[in-house]
Amino acid sequence: MNSIPSKLDVAADIAGPIREDDGDGQLLAISEMSELFSVTLRTLRFYEEKGLLNPVRRGARRFYRGRDVSRMRVILQAKKIGLTLAEVRRIIKLVEGFSPRSEQLKLLQEICGAQEQLLHEQEQALQEQISEVRGVSQALSNMLETEAA
Repeated sequence: MNSIPSKLDVAADIAGPIREDDGDGQLLAISEMSELFSVTLRTLRFYEEKGLLNPVRRGARRFYRGRDVSRMRVILQAKKIGLTLAEVRRIIKLVEGFSPRSEQLKLLQEICGAQEQLLHEQEQALQEQISEVRGVSQALSNMLETEAA
């Protein structure tokens, strides 16, 4: 009988590691990269235009190395938690840099903590907007009842 884990582990893809370029080792075509990450070809081209991915060009075709695969994991997790492209660039630069790993992890933790705080503030603002909309809707219902009477 299979056991179902009570808690899912969240991988910290945002922390890398971003592999070094492995020359022309295993290359993925754009269609394979798209399928691997369940993103569109347009998405991959967009990240390339923004300088976040750097595929090898062979004629008109794009091929992605291990480093691009690692970067894509970072990009998608950063996007999932709401970070901007500028923040993604900062994270990639940090993780690909030469600072000690413990320092990298501390800085990443600070980035995530700041993002969590921002999300809590946005959540509060949304709750206030929802409350306001409910009040307006109730007032409109009351006005309709008055009109019908």
